[in-house]
Amino acid sequence: MLKFFYNAAPNPMKIALLLEELGLAYEAIPVDTRKGEQFAPEFLAVNPNAKVPAVVEGGVTLFDSNAILLFLADREQQFVATDVRSPERAAMLSWLMFIATGIGPFSGQSVHFRHVAPEPKDYALNRYDFEANRHWGVIEQHLAQHEFMVGGHYSIVDMAFWGWARMVPYVLGTGEATWNQYPNVKRLLDLINARPAAQRAEALKSRHVFKAELDAEARKFLYPQNERLAKAG
Repeated sequence: MLKFFYNAAPNPMKIALLLEELGLAYEAIPVDTRKGEQFAPEFLAVNPNAKVPAVVEGGVTLFDSNAILLFLADREQQFVATDVRSPERAAMLSWLMFIATGIGPFSGQSVHFRHVAPEPKDYALNRYDFEANRHWGVIEQHLAQHEFMVGGHYSIVDMAFWGWARMVPYVLGTGEATWNQYPNVKRLLDLINARPAAQRAEALKSRHVFKAELDAEARKFLYPQNERLAKAG
């Protein structure tokens, strides 16, 4: 059975959605990153980068959420264009990587500097808030002309989108007013949320209890770079 190492963050939730859409049997294995479980030797043997998600099935080990999406969809021949020379395949790769290298990193850094980083942070927050808004603006403009992200139908690109789109009000710090600026993002998010697989994926979070407190121990595991500042001080 496929082993799925996860927590409730956007990137693992993409994989939960795909697993549910594909109807694959899997064992959900929680990795509580606020307790430092990502640094356990057993998990580092799966992903030496110490991040979730990761999957293991038979002799196959995969990490990085977008690699997992693409591998499983290709293998199962579902939710992805399989003709490697087709325009749809090219569009799928472009938008999947846009989410991987733009939406995810800039949204994540916007969260960090908005909600976690100590002062002074005006410069960094301004940079990442600007870039997060710019990237989501690209998605918004695209969705104003397309029902789904690629090919006119639901695909792994929409699943990658869904992982982060659920968090946009928190990412941008604008609450429900966010959707006034991004109505097409909200339209597609609502469409995916209505799918039974998405509801099952969301319910996965309730199977295990993850540490909620962002205390000194959690900060040590999530932001180990701060140890260098402490030593320098």
